[in-house]
Amino acid sequence: MRKKIAAGNWKMNKTEAEAIDLATKVAGVTIPEDTVVILGVPAVYLSQVQKAVSGSPVKVAAQNCHQKLSGAFTGEISASMLSSMGIEYVILGHSERREYFAESDALLAEKTDTALGQGLKVIFCCGEPLPVREAENHVDYVKKQLENGLFHLDSSALENIIIAYEPIWAIGTGVTASQEQAQEMHHEIRTMLTDKYGAEVAGKMHILYGGSVKPDNASELFGEPDVDGGLVGGASLKSADFEAIIQA
Repeated sequence: MRKKIAAGNWKMNKTEAEAIDLATKVAGVTIPEDTVVILGVPAVYLSQVQKAVSGSPVKVAAQNCHQKLSGAFTGEISASMLSSMGIEYVILGHSERREYFAESDALLAEKTDTALGQGLKVIFCCGEPLPVREAENHVDYVKKQLENGLFHLDSSALENIIIAYEPIWAIGTGVTASQEQAQEMHHEIRTMLTDKYGAEVAGKMHILYGGSVKPDNASELFGEPDVDGGLVGGASLKSADFEAIIQA
């Protein structure tokens, strides 16, 4: 039985004091036994948030890492740095990284290999823009992202991969995929995994939905058989909203 995952992506938000306050509040939430909670926080707050959630089941994720372990890359953060801090997760391939920073599938494959090599668990994002969805090419689009970014891995490596499907047209727009649309795409992704790695491996994989997840739609989305939780943006910045999503 796959556990549900409530992962928050704070993006570039919160002051230091606000970050510590929010993390402390989330750490105080009663978390269902079948649910994993992860906070994806700005890199400058990783240590502070880690201390704030210490003693609770809440996990901490970085929002990105570089493909190289060290070197002359001013302003970047390496997987080895994250690993040395005891950070367990890293988010890779978010649509904002792909769009604003021109991160390609090939680069993300390299980043994934580097992160896994340092013992990190990867939340690997995929998803289509609106024109692709309207042209009904979304399944092929996402399949290519996964084939290029993940499918070079062997099945044992997938134990440390969480896939987050985020339709770009639903991120920060207030528009959410219907529960039927979410389930359809998650089922397609699990079918892709089955075709590549077999039903047993695919059945263990966590596939999260991201895109305007809120307290009032979380239960219906997470109730779908192939939706294993959410990668939550805006609603993860408010403790009450995120707690409601955790309980969902």
